[in-house]
Amino acid sequence: MIAARILIVEDDRIVARDIQHQLSRMGHVVVGMSASGEDAVRMACSQQPDLVLMDIRLEGEMDGIEAARRIRNAHRIPIVFLTAYANDEVVHRASLTEPFGYLLKPFEEPQMRTVIQMALYKHASDTRLRLSERRYAATLASIRDGVILCNRDGRVDFMNRAAETMTGWTAAEATGQPLSVVFVVVDEETQQPLEDFSAVVLRSGDFAPPERQARLLPRCGDADALPAGIVVEERCSAIIDDRGDFVGSILVFRDLTQRRRIAEALRTAQADLAHIGRLTMMGELAAAVAHEVNQPLMAIVTNAGTCLQHLSQPQPDLDKTRMVVERIVRDAQRAGDVVRSIRALARRTPVDPGWVDISALTADTLELVRAELRRARITVEADLQAGPPWVHGDRVQLQQLVLNLVMNAIEAMSADDLPERRLRIVTGSDDGWLRVRVEDSGPGIVETDIDAIFRALYTTKPDGLGMGLSISRSIVELHGGRLTAAPGASGGSVFEFVLPVSPGGK
Repeated sequence: MIAARILIVEDDRIVARDIQHQLSRMGHVVVGMSASGEDAVRMACSQQPDLVLMDIRLEGEMDGIEAARRIRNAHRIPIVFLTAYANDEVVHRASLTEPFGYLLKPFEEPQMRTVIQMALYKHASDTRLRLSERRYAATLASIRDGVILCNRDGRVDFMNRAAETMTGWTAAEATGQPLSVVFVVVDEETQQPLEDFSAVVLRSGDFAPPERQARLLPRCGDADALPAGIVVEERCSAIIDDRGDFVGSILVFRDLTQRRRIAEALRTAQADLAHIGRLTMMGELAAAVAHEVNQPLMAIVTNAGTCLQHLSQPQPDLDKTRMVVERIVRDAQRAGDVVRSIRALARRTPVDPGWVDISALTADTLELVRAELRRARITVEADLQAGPPWVHGDRVQLQQLVLNLVMNAIEAMSADDLPERRLRIVTGSDDGWLRVRVEDSGPGIVETDIDAIFRALYTTKPDGLGMGLSISRSIVELHGGRLTAAPGASGGSVFEFVLPVSPGGK
């Protein structure tokens, strides 16, 4: 048994001495004895005992119940009442002071030993519980997420400062109110009111429903007041007691406004960076693009001259003339396609997601760099999966991604001493992912450099900016995919990116 420091408050000196001797035999320490309530309050303040044995009838104007009330309120010291009077009125008054036990006179030493042990144990348990509650409350008060605790009826029992700020309710005002009154959320798109999570938990029996995003209306707000309020991410869990019964719920929510603002700024910065990358690439492709446009233009000039010759004849051959005009139209369309592709890549446009046929996009990209591939004497092998599945994304950014990888492969094969220059592109899909693989026969990459090549400003080329692969990875990740690099099985490099195929897509 743990020794305790005990204060005896008893107006009968003989009884007090007897109790002192019994406590000493038990191993406890008596820090003082008092016969009046006033003196007992002073001694409790100065001695800070572990326990007070308090007689109800005392000398002076203050009885033991009033003395116990003052001691408990000031110091939370546990009280055990000693009395020979156990009528209902006395017991009721005494119970209001939250005593830790009663000893009815006369009592035996074993009885007193048991009551004291139980009182000390209960007080220690209560102290640990209060400390735990304070730590818990301090933790909840300090976190940035809003936290609201509800009882089994869905009424607010507690809310932290973050919840007060976001809802506009103080904890004192919200306590006892239905959660549906304090925490009013509507669907972001439809602006229709949503059922509060505590009701969902209670009604459905799902003790951990999936988190959701919604718009939290300001106090006394309604859907007509939108865009007032803030967008929050909320999640709710049931509170279960030891018997497995539902006793309440805890709602945790956070303000997504700042996160969305940062994400939007990041997307804008990435789009600007990608635009710069496209302009840089256009500069690198200028000669090839000029050649690609010049060819159909020269053909148009030649065919136009032929057409004029036909028409200058006394009896023009209209069938031949029509064939020449059709060639002019075809060449003009080809030149227009090249110009449109260049304008789309160079234009600074916001992200415009839609359904994209990656295989067709890859074919268009190869057509765009055809002259550059021919100049570099590179053989192209294209194994492109026709038709669906398609991916949902921004076509300009995805074309920039493919173009970056193709140009990277062309530059990797620029050395004069290569025995062959081969570019192989494969598209396909499996397990809900669309894959694009770009292989070259260049000198390859070193395993230790794989992570570095995707870092911004890292380059092995004297005139390179080191942004192409960094931008490419950003584009892939913005579309929910992955971009990887590896040495080829027989030399060269292999770059592969995968993009998710959206359910229900084309």
